[in-house]
Amino acid sequence: MVLADLGSGAFANLRRYREPESLDAILISHMHADHFIDVVPMRYALKYGDRSNDRRVPLYLPPGGETILHALVGAFAKETGDDFLGEVFDIRTYDPRASLALGDLAVRFAPTSHYITTFALRFESGATSLVYSADTAPDEAVVALATAADAFLCESTLSVPGEAERPRGHSSAREAGAMAARAGAARLLLTHYPASADVGELAALARAGFAGPVHVVDDGFRIALGGEVGVSTERR
Repeated sequence: MVLADLGSGAFANLRRYREPESLDAILISHMHADHFIDVVPMRYALKYGDRSNDRRVPLYLPPGGETILHALVGAFAKETGDDFLGEVFDIRTYDPRASLALGDLAVRFAPTSHYITTFALRFESGATSLVYSADTAPDEAVVALATAADAFLCESTLSVPGEAERPRGHSSAREAGAMAARAGAARLLLTHYPASADVGELAALARAGFAGPVHVVDDGFRIALGGEVGVSTERR
């Protein structure tokens, strides 16, 4: 199992379905705290919790990410006297110009239009693919990465009036739909939207430009890709 991004609340959700030490890898799209901050509580769980193995979990960061992460946890490291992260994580830097092999899963990257260096991720296993936009304004590099994807998991942070925002680092649901259409994605999954958003309105905006299935995803949403696609919104 591979986890893409580890923002606030993600670790608690992970533990509902999988023990953290069983992860094959964690990939971080960019070094904004809402996409990696739960590395800290995960470290404590791996360090002090009951574990089925003592393997260090591979943690893949974008170029420059390790410096930022170590700066963040520097204060904690002084308290413990240990290698705060290295004891439980095998920290690596991915090369966004190359494909990354994680077992039978291949990961490819594309730069996005965000406020800091950020990479969209394409996960492929055989003929099955899922693309995660990470944070981005509408961007043709992201569209190209999502070409013919079985599922396009795209951010939808902005309202329609927010599309006029400058500088831009995010997309609206309408723009997510337009990107999915240009990519020829099979289905669109909307994520990274405000808690106050009307999910029906988000879906309607996306459907204005995208003819395929649209799902506004939340905690507990699950999708099975490959062969016949199955979707479950079961909560545990």
